[in-house]
This record gives sequence, C-alpha cells and structure tokens, in this order.
Amino acid sequence: MKFTNGYWLTRPGVEALYARSPYELSVGDDGKSIDVLATTQVIHDRANTLNLPIFRIHASSPAEGIIRVQASHWKGSRVCPGFPINEQDSDGGSVTASAQGLGDGEIGEEGATVRLDSGDLSLTVTKGDSFDMTFRCGERELTHARGKSLARFLLGPDAAVSTQPVGEFGVSPTASAYDESPVFTSIQLGLGVGERVYGFGERFGPYLKNGQTVDIWNEDGGTASEQGYKDIPFYMTSNGYGVLVNNRGHVSFEVATENTETVQFSVPGETIDFYLIAGPHPKRILERYTALVGRAAKVPAWSYGLWLTTSFTTKYDEQTVTSMIDGMAGRDIPLSVFHYDCYWMREFHWTDFQWDKRFFPDIEGTLSRLHQDRGLHVCAWINPYIGQESALFDEGAAKGYLVRKPNGNIWQTDLWQAGMGLVDFTNPQARDWYKEKIKTLLNQGVDAIKTDFGERIPSDVVWFDGSNPTTMHNWYTQLYNQTVFDAIEEARGKGQACLYARSATVGGQQQPVHWGGDCESTFNGMAQTLRAGLSLASSGFGFWSHDIGGFEGTHPDPAVYKRWIAFGLLSSHSRLHGSTVYRVPWLFDQEDERRGVVNPPEQTAVSVLREFTNMKISLMPYLYQVGLGAHEEGLPVMRSMFIEFPDDLTARDCDRQYMLGPSLLVAPVFSYSGDVDCYLPKGVWTNWFTGKQEDCRQAGRWISEQDGFDTVPFWVRDGTVLVTREGQASTEYAYGTDATVSVFLAQDGKAQTRVRDEAGDDVVFFAERNGNQVTIASSDGRDFTGCLGRGEGVRSQDGRVVLTVA
Repeated sequence: MKFTNGYWLTRPGVEALYARSPYELSVGDDGKSIDVLATTQVIHDRANTLNLPIFRIHASSPAEGIIRVQASHWKGSRVCPGFPINEQDSDGGSVTASAQGLGDGEIGEEGATVRLDSGDLSLTVTKGDSFDMTFRCGERELTHARGKSLARFLLGPDAAVSTQPVGEFGVSPTASAYDESPVFTSIQLGLGVGERVYGFGERFGPYLKNGQTVDIWNEDGGTASEQGYKDIPFYMTSNGYGVLVNNRGHVSFEVATENTETVQFSVPGETIDFYLIAGPHPKRILERYTALVGRAAKVPAWSYGLWLTTSFTTKYDEQTVTSMIDGMAGRDIPLSVFHYDCYWMREFHWTDFQWDKRFFPDIEGTLSRLHQDRGLHVCAWINPYIGQESALFDEGAAKGYLVRKPNGNIWQTDLWQAGMGLVDFTNPQARDWYKEKIKTLLNQGVDAIKTDFGERIPSDVVWFDGSNPTTMHNWYTQLYNQTVFDAIEEARGKGQACLYARSATVGGQQQPVHWGGDCESTFNGMAQTLRAGLSLASSGFGFWSHDIGGFEGTHPDPAVYKRWIAFGLLSSHSRLHGSTVYRVPWLFDQEDERRGVVNPPEQTAVSVLREFTNMKISLMPYLYQVGLGAHEEGLPVMRSMFIEFPDDLTARDCDRQYMLGPSLLVAPVFSYSGDVDCYLPKGVWTNWFTGKQEDCRQAGRWISEQDGFDTVPFWVRDGTVLVTREGQASTEYAYGTDATVSVFLAQDGKAQTRVRDEAGDDVVFFAERNGNQVTIASSDGRDFTGCLGRGEGVRSQDGRVVLTVA
C-alpha cells in the first residue's frame, strides 16, 4: 500500500506523522528489553513538547537470535491480535539490554544509546536529531529503520490510496484504503545494494520479490494472478535475516517499490508489531522462525505415495471408482491413496458429511474393501460452508454455530452452495460439533481430509468471540484446518494425521499437507505452481503438493501431463487431480492416439507414471528422513536453490528448479521438445539417469540437456550417501533393510546419512574415501548393497563393503 507521492510528498488526502527523533531511552526493569519515546519533531526546549505527537517503541526478545519490536502512536486503540508464539529461548542463549550515555535520567544526551542483545543479534537505538534503529549480527549490519521510516498515516475519505482486498468478501477493488481503516501504521526496513527478498507465502509471480507489492489477504484467485491462497506476512533476505509481521489481518508490503531502498510494511491501526529473526543463512532463519510459530507435524509414510482422485465435477459412482483403481493395478502403477472429491455428497447439500446413497449405497463396505483388499488409504473432500439444504444448516443455526450478521441474521450467500452459511470456528462448541462430523467419516474408513476453501471469509459479520471481522478473514483458515487436523489426530494418533489443505496463514505449517490450488493445465501453470511452492517453502511450510497435469482445462495436453508427472512425483506429496476430466494416464495415451501421435512404449503416459511412481517409492529412505527434518528442524522437503546455496549469486534467482532435500536437484521440463537449462552450483554433480558427472568444482555453471518424457534433469550432489530400495509396492516398508547405499564422493573425505522409518528402525550409513578406495559401513552391522554413484552394486559382509574407484 503506497502512501507517498514520490520521495518527498504524500498522496492527496493523506496526513503523515513520522518518528523524527528518539528522545527518551530506557532499559526495562528486567534488563531484557528496551523502550524508546520517539518524537515527531526534534525537541530544542521543553516548550516544543506541547501539542506534539509521539511514538512509543518497545523491543524485547522471545528467543535467542530474535528481536520483537512493537511501535504505537496511540496505545489506547484496539490492537489486531498477533499469532500464537512460542516465547522461549530454545537455544539457551542470553538476552540482555544495556544503555550508554543516559546521564540525565532516561532522557540522556545526544548520542546516548540503548542496546538489546539476543545472542549475536542486536538492536541499537541512538538519541539524536534523526530516527535510527539498527539491527546487527555481530558487527555486521543486517538492516535499519532510519529517517522517515516509522510512520502513522491518517487518511481522509477521498485519500488517493487504494487497498488490495477485493470482491464480495472484502472491499471493492477500486475502493480507497479509507474504507478499510482511516489510520495505518508502517515501517520501512533498509535493503542493501543487491539484497534480495523472498517469501510471503504462496505467491505465483517471480520467486524474487524485489519490485513487487504483496498484500496479505487470502483469496480464491487461481494461480495466474497476484492473489494467493496461503498469504504469510513473513519474508527473508539474502542479507541473513527474516521478518515476521505479527498481525493476523491485512498486511501490505512494498518490496523496494514505494521506496526502492527498503521493504515497507503497513497495517491498519495505530500499532505495528514485528519480529526480526537472525540467520545468518536461510536454513537457520527457518529453524528459528518455525521454532517461534510452530513446526510441521510428522506425516504418515503412506501419504508420500501416489494419490488418485475422482477429479472435480466429474460423474462418478462406486463402479467408476473401482474401474479407476483396477486400471492402475492392471497397469502396475502403485497407488497409495484414493480421494473422493466433492460429489460424494449430494448436490446442494455440501457440506453435510452424508454419502450420496444413489451412488454409494454401502460406503462402509466399499472403504473396507479398499483398505483390506487393495491396501489403499482414503481421502474425502470437505469445506467449511454449510448449504441451507443440508440438515446441518438447521442444526448449526439452532445451536448458534453459524456466523451471523450484525442484525442477527445468519450470514448466507448463493456463491458456491445455495444459501450456504459459514461455521463459526471461534466458538469452541462449534469446533467440537464439526470435529464429531469429521470423526464420523473417519469411523467409516476415511483416513485423510481435503480441507478445501477457507479463503472466502466475509468481513460484514459478527463472530462468537467478538473477533474483528477484518482480522478473521485470514485467521479463519487456521481455526478451520486446526479443527479438522485435531479430529484426525485424536482418532488416528500423532504422526498419522494428514490434511490436504488449500488455504493457510501463519501456523498452518503445523497441519500438513498443503497443495497449490487451481492451476492452469499448461506449462505456464506448471511454472507458476513451482514458483508458489518455492515461496511457500521459504515461509516455513515443510510439505507442499500440486495437481499433476494442472487443474483447469477440459483435457491437458498429454505432453504437459507427462512433464508434470516427473515434477509431481519428485515433490513431497503427489496427487493426480483435475477439473472435468479424470487424470488417469491411459486417457492421455488415447488422446495422443486420437491425434495421430505414436509414442514409444517408455514414453506413454502410463509408462512415465509407472516409472516415476516406482522411483519415488525407491527414494523413500531419503524422502522420509528429509520429511522428519521438516518436523524436527523446520526445513522444507522441497526448497529453493537460494535456501540450499545462499552464497551462490546465480542460485539466488533460480525459480525453475529446486532442491529435493539437501542432496537432490530437480529441474522440471517446461517444453514439448524436452529442452531445458539447468544450473549446477559449485561442486561435482551426478546425473541420476545417465550416471554422467559434471565437475563444477571451479565454479557453478549452466548446462543444457534434452529429456524424453521418462527422464528429467535430476542431479545428485557430491558428498551424498543416498539410500534407496527398489522393487517395493508401496511407500511403507523397512527403509534400512536390504537397502542399496550409493556413495557420491569425488574426492577424499567422509559422508554419512541417517535412515529412520515409522516402525522405529534407525540406522546410520557411513562412507569414507581415501584415494581410490571407498569404504561403506552400517552403524549396527546390518548388510546392504553398496555402490559408487550409479555404478554396479556389491553386497556387504558384516555391514561393511570396500570399493575401488575405477
């Protein structure tokens, strides 16, 4: 949100107050916080203090390496709630505050300072004629707020400031920001030359956010616009820090736009509240950030397998479901989860949790057969809206569980389901009521829930707990997903709960998994999806998925579908889903045949899907361990090149490839021809499919290759010990037993990897290269098959094998 007209002027209808001078400085009584009274003009004598607005700033530390700053103009005004925070010093470090030059009580002479230290991170405020708050890591400056950086803007009715929230559930797209609030508070944090900015949750534009305006306001807007389903008021930069704006409502970011030297963020009201999180590298930032706001729960091993859905608006019944599952089995494509999308419930009755008996007369028997005879897990679609034809509408209305308007009427709309209402998850009894409905599904044999929607939340309503309606727009999704996740966890146990959620806010990363929304079935849609996933992973979300082949469109081009298969199966979670056409692979072979395209056997959609599904299953010893890292350390399974190689200037801008964990590089193919450029950072890399090595020890470099549908640029990083197991029918097996241990060591040195599974098995495999000799061993003496790179395997004896480099 832009308030200024160029560098010097404000926009018409805008009055600005700026923090001009730190006047009073003090250290908190606990010795672990600092306070600053900043005046809006320089004080020359006491008479200048009359009729003078001030800002009050309080800085504290909830954990080592994190500093919280709260700044207010009028502290009596209503403050938007922040996010649930784990305020504990998990690193065991010290937090201290100190002052210098405060000889005259708290006022001090010019040049007096207060300083807050939290581990290596510090915040210093200096008394003087110009406002200055500086954050440092050791002696290195991270960022600062200087000059006219902290501001309070008063808007008139005709202020020339527009606001982003749009549509029926916000304000109109052309409205003045005055319609949201007459007062906004903002702060600008400085950017260094060449400093890059990333994050903000799911954003479908470029991964590099410099030059973008980002509004934190969840919308159901598809994947080809500036809107997102999962907007997160958090960013991190290449200078080694992250920032969380602690506000559940509408936060507007100007990333090197309104002021090209800063990131500005603004919120409605008189108070702004943010956390600055030190690195120095992105992984450390994410570790600290997720310790602050919560980390992902463990996801069950079965969830990593291939998911197949009925797709949206398709006509299906029990016979259709059986034919799809039989078709996959008959083509030797391992399937882990079958998902029933919207139409398992009767039209106009969403959501009533009642299976449509016209098409599913014995659902308990069906689900039992899917479990016992097919070894499948089952997912079912829901949303938080209750159509007025649903029996739950009357029940929820009678008990006060539906959101109401200020006049006392139930809020209703015909958009989506006729006359639908909205469950009020701020009401604890409504949450318990909804959880019991979820548990009914679980008792019938459902294992996972797809929590669709959660973005279309009205602002003209009254909530049970009195929450501000604007604040609840973004926060609603967390209450919704938390309620469903808790229900599954209570029924199935910790580590066995799994969502497939579309919307999220800060905290949502604790309830995995999330998918990327309604993408176009095109190469552009595929690229948008990847960019959004990289941004989400840079915002604390450990698991992420998307619709293989794309969602929109009646029938994706078979080439798009097949290229997307490789991308989808080399993601943390993998789902075949679309809009009006089933996404089973044999339909795409038929489409090619209809167009006169004859594919060699290994290039058919069926063959490509089988190849990459089996490949993912074989990689489960690695993938499951990386997934545990998301749970234990907050590190995403899929991560940008910047996260893994923050000092590589080229890697910082790559958004058409990613790292799958720390060791595997994936570059999806976005072309019919298979031509693709891939950047390999400094080191030695081995192509998974060909065994070819690229020696980039002198410097990283771009390579070009052409891939058939059955391959993709997939490179293994040197220093990797990769454990796999071929020939498994599902993602649930003993990962460390009868394993193949592939060692990638181009020079002398040591490497190791840990392998754990759901059964509690835990083993470490060690590798050491000395000259041309490589020794591989297991921590407990178990046997395995060892090999160098993608070479021939040798069976160990007593848990040890020695190999010679050719």
